[in-house]
Amino acid sequence: MRIGEVAQEAGVSVRALRYYEEQDLLPSERSAGGQRRYPASAVERVRLIQQLFAAGLPSRSVREVLPCVYSGTVAPGLLDHLEAERTRISERITDLQAARDRLDTVIANTRNPPAECRHPRD
Repeated sequence: MRIGEVAQEAGVSVRALRYYEEQDLLPSERSAGGQRRYPASAVERVRLIQQLFAAGLPSRSVREVLPCVYSGTVAPGLLDHLEAERTRISERITDLQAARDRLDTVIANTRNPPAECRHPRD
């Protein structure tokens, strides 16, 4: 696949794909004309990279994780790092759920204020 095709199917920019390649996250081959060529599996790999970045992992960690995803094995030292990242993500999810719950309360109170919050209109 050409770079534009991968970008379109994965929903990312061509610039993001170039960055992933620079960071050794996304391998490509070059055609005789120097154009990047990717396997069809690149689209799913890019989506995984996006998820890992969205979870807050830096490119260094993503680079370490990707081979594990495809091989199904993890080096013991990396396993500790991944468990720490998982804990951090879980804490972030808990924080986001608490923020969502507070917003739900604000929305509900705005739409139907409790009696103690109602003010007589002039």
